[in-house]
Amino acid sequence: MSSFIIEGGTKLNGEVRISGSKNASLPIIAASILNGGETTLYNVPNIHDTQITLKILKKLGCKIKKNKEKIEINSTYITQKEISEDLMREMRSTVILAGALIGRFKEATFSYPGGCDIGARPIDLHLKAFKKLGINIEEEYGFIRCSCDKIIGTNIDLDFPSVGATENIILASVLAEGKTTITNAAREPEIVDLVKMLKKMGAKISGEGTNIIEINGVKKLEDVKYRIMPDRIEAGTFLCAGAITGGNIKIINAIPEHLVPIISKLEEANCKIKIENNIIIIDAPQRLKAIEIKTMPYPGFPTDLQSIFGTVLSVAKGTSIITENIFENRFRYLAELKRMGAKIKQENNVAIISGVKRLSGTAVQSTDLRGGAAMVLAGLEAKGITKVSNIEYILRGYEDIDKKLNKLGANIYIKEGE
Repeated sequence: MSSFIIEGGTKLNGEVRISGSKNASLPIIAASILNGGETTLYNVPNIHDTQITLKILKKLGCKIKKNKEKIEINSTYITQKEISEDLMREMRSTVILAGALIGRFKEATFSYPGGCDIGARPIDLHLKAFKKLGINIEEEYGFIRCSCDKIIGTNIDLDFPSVGATENIILASVLAEGKTTITNAAREPEIVDLVKMLKKMGAKISGEGTNIIEINGVKKLEDVKYRIMPDRIEAGTFLCAGAITGGNIKIINAIPEHLVPIISKLEEANCKIKIENNIIIIDAPQRLKAIEIKTMPYPGFPTDLQSIFGTVLSVAKGTSIITENIFENRFRYLAELKRMGAKIKQENNVAIISGVKRLSGTAVQSTDLRGGAAMVLAGLEAKGITKVSNIEYILRGYEDIDKKLNKLGANIYIKEGE
């Protein structure tokens, strides 16, 4: 087990380039199955989750060429329709491959997915949607087998605007017969990015970015070249790194429209934000002001940045309140933050944070991907040395986070084997 060792207390300054989006890359890589040909992707982040997804594609029979600039995927000769159980358990988003396999081959077999333990994230919305598309589902010994003779377009009303379910329905229905309409669809930018890529392949989709998406099935999809959007959660994380250290950071390769609630809350906390096209500059005060946050589906405040902001607010002047409305276990990081001297009370899905002047470095754990990143930010601010263990969670979603932080003046390195 590797750890991050961080010596805190340095104001971060300089510029950082944001990598391609993790949450857009995974469904887009899955979509490469659909055309039965060549897909060339640019700006794919080199992180654990994309590596696992590509490994699954190889096991299915895809040919993959990779260099620093691009990833080429040839899905012509897929021979397997079963997703390896050991790889499926490594991350939850592998379930997105099921929609692509069903869309092209009318069959897929997979086990229940793994990933971060941030609460109940059942895939019953996915399975319910598959059934509405005429797909037969059998569950046996922890495996789910999906099959049908043909997929018929239909109306699907989601109980909750689930990102994964919305993506899986799109992937399963782009080659279906007739029209599929998703009501109460998720509106996240990553879904819009997936749809843009599918349209480039020849898919007929409208309404992406709204709560009603229509997919008119086509007979086949073409080869495609596509550039993945920047990662808005990584951009938000680095803005918060600037905020918690009282620094001045220029974020390059970001899409400000995707970060409106984050920018708004940082400004409310007394940070100065300047926007120039795809550049965001944050100039943070010596001490932040307490604020209130409620997580919501997009375009509301993202649950993925709740733990990051919780850490930032742990040293803000006054009392902050965070209400988590998406995942019930998102607050697991609070116990680790308290070890560093934070004053926090939790009542069900509400955290009441009384800001302290300074955190104290100590040994803490990553509780999940974003909770781990939150501990890194806590270490950047804290007095003394912080050791963050279980960093495998963090490496799932952040490309070269230590190198990027060091470039901004941080003192962080990986200690192997502990």
